Amino acid sequence: MSLDKMANSVSRQTVVNPKGYLTSLSNTKIASAAEVGDVNKARLLLKSVRDTNPKHGPAWIAAARVEEAAGKTAHARKLIMEGCEICPDNEDVWLEAARLHPQDQSKTILAAAARRMPTSVKVYLRAADLESHDFAKKAVLRKALEANPNSVTLWKAAIDLEDADDAKILLSVAVEKVPHSVEMWLALARLETYENARKVLNQARKHLPTERAVWIAAAKLEESQNHGDMVDRIVDKAVRSLDKHDAVVMRAQWLKEAEVAESAGAPLTSAAIVKCTVGRGVDDEDRQRTWADDANAASSRNAVATARAILAHSLAAFPTKRSLWLQAVDLERKHGSASSLDEVLEAASERLPRTEIFWLVRAKEKWVAGEVDKSRSILTEAFKANPDSEPVWLAAVKLEWETGEIERARVLLTRARERAPTARIYMKSALLERECRQFDKALELLEEGLQKYPAFSKMYMMGGQICSEDLTKDRINLDRARKFYQGGLQNGQNSVILWCLASQLEERVAEYGAGSANAGVTKARSLLELARLKNAKNSELWLGAIRLERRAGNEKLAVSLMARALQECPSSGLLLAENISTSPRVEQKSKSADAIKRRPDDPRVITAVAALFAGERKHEKARKWFERAVKLDSDLGDSWVKWYAFELDVGKKEAQEDVKQRCVAAEPTHGELWCKVSKAMPNRRKSTAEHLEAAAQNRLESMQKLN
Repeated sequence: MSLDKMANSVSRQTVVNPKGYLTSLSNTKIASAAEVGDVNKARLLLKSVRDTNPKHGPAWIAAARVEEAAGKTAHARKLIMEGCEICPDNEDVWLEAARLHPQDQSKTILAAAARRMPTSVKVYLRAADLESHDFAKKAVLRKALEANPNSVTLWKAAIDLEDADDAKILLSVAVEKVPHSVEMWLALARLETYENARKVLNQARKHLPTERAVWIAAAKLEESQNHGDMVDRIVDKAVRSLDKHDAVVMRAQWLKEAEVAESAGAPLTSAAIVKCTVGRGVDDEDRQRTWADDANAASSRNAVATARAILAHSLAAFPTKRSLWLQAVDLERKHGSASSLDEVLEAASERLPRTEIFWLVRAKEKWVAGEVDKSRSILTEAFKANPDSEPVWLAAVKLEWETGEIERARVLLTRARERAPTARIYMKSALLERECRQFDKALELLEEGLQKYPAFSKMYMMGGQICSEDLTKDRINLDRARKFYQGGLQNGQNSVILWCLASQLEERVAEYGAGSANAGVTKARSLLELARLKNAKNSELWLGAIRLERRAGNEKLAVSLMARALQECPSSGLLLAENISTSPRVEQKSKSADAIKRRPDDPRVITAVAALFAGERKHEKARKWFERAVKLDSDLGDSWVKWYAFELDVGKKEAQEDVKQRCVAAEPTHGELWCKVSKAMPNRRKSTAEHLEAAAQNRLESMQKLN
């Protein structure tokens, strides 16, 4: 081929753009010798197949496609038309011929195919696709239906092209021609009025007695008209009718239908299906476990109404099973409304009046909603059912305490000490007086409580803290605090917190005018050594000793103690995290790697690594590790505090608010930094968000001092 051959024969001027022609040549694929050889082999092989069995349609199709792939489109068309002549009853050959030819020729080919094979649905559908106007498509499909009145596929294609009124007419004909098609019956019912839809579905049931979809559609229809009583009757009748006609529908299939009905906006139909079928094929001894698993599975797929119906059926069969009621409460708390949760809690309290948890949760929900009087009445009912219950007494006290009714709370605690005395009742009584700054009354209650419950370590702790922190710092109160701590250690030498508090008190004796700071450190050190002898392999005691030496300026001794501590407690996340944060900067990476290797899932270690990245200004890495820490343990407040402090320092307002909201949702209760703020007496009434703000500010201030 050359440009000269494309010149105009009259003027001898070229009729193509030389540059464009050269560009097209550069885009032309030049087959390699190997590819040419492969094509030739394929041609020979397929020619052999055609010669051996000329009526074999796939051989003609394959041969045409080989030529098409080789760029010989004209030869491919010639081959496939030859195939149409030799295999006139093979619809695939005709369809391939239509594909290879231009649209106008394709229409002619498909018309010939339709004349030859009037029952070929594929040919008619392809012919309809080639038409560009709806009226032409409709004409093709109507002609197809004349030849194939029993083809569901053709009816669907024809109906899809019509508007609602014409579709209804076509469907009424279609259900007569193809009465076995459930889709046609259901589609017609959807387009009809309520009364006509009922008639259509009744006819469908006669033609399809084993098809459950028709019955379910009838139930949904009644539900759409708010005929709730009819829904249960229809589903019950459906199950019995299908059993009568030996239609095998597995229990799992019914539950799937219930979830589908729920997703279609028919929760009553879903509940009716569950009610009638959830017990099918389940042994009596397996019912509770199976139904609980079914409810969990449905809930995990967000099929809340189905899960609710399964639990309702389970509770009807097992009304006194605490685990089922708890599962129902959890479902309503996550997916239900306040009223639905209250209904479940009320029912649970009636069925299990001696189980305090349902009374307490219901009272708390009402209190949180601002209905204090309603919460009081619920707790009054709880008292009647559980007159000696410590949790109920304390819940009532907390309600009055938190709403500012201190005198009511004090009276309740007095009654509780008389009628249902426990160590916690005495401790809460003392705590109330401490908050009201009635320290002498608080100490009197603690001493009275300790006479009855001498092994309750928290009362010793509170007594020591009142004497050492709330009262005047003098020798008398120092001795009183020592007496509390010593009494606690005599009655329980395993209380690590008591040992630490006693040590911290001795460390600060200089503040009480009872000796030098060095003498205090020496006494504190000896107390911690004694504590470690009596409580071996305790990481908190080791940490207390290490921090004592750091506060005293004995850095080398602190490092030595850390080494000994990690030998005795090699997998302590508490010690590993402290080791990362207190090591020299050049050693922190290696310490981090070692800690992660030892405790890869410890939130304290992960938080320490996140703080290390934050210090190195690797902000995205820090966020990733903080995220990992709070996922491992959302109850550890220190992880939230350090993350929020980091966002306050370098993050945007949106990131800060996101961390705060997630922390409030998690409601953490543990952690050194967290408890230092949340358990301080001035902060007892503050919210989780306020605790987080205060703890994060403390964290930022301590970091600024270090820098």
